[in-house]
Amino acid sequence: MAAAFKQQAHQLVDDLPDEASWEDLIYQAALHRAIEKGIEQADAGQLIAAEDVLRQLELAA
Repeated sequence: MAAAFKQQAHQLVDDLPDEASWEDLIYQAALHRAIEKGIEQADAGQLIAAEDVLRQLELAA
């Protein structure tokens, strides 16, 4: 697990443009983690119906 994490971290850095900042790296790392967490939740069956999401968005607008 640790080796896979380090490899992913290296890949995140390698994929950044040369002019990237620390903020860019932090954003990409947070985005990567959020996507991983979403996949884990989906795999565990913790899903929200599309209709419910749309209903929530309409209330917030």
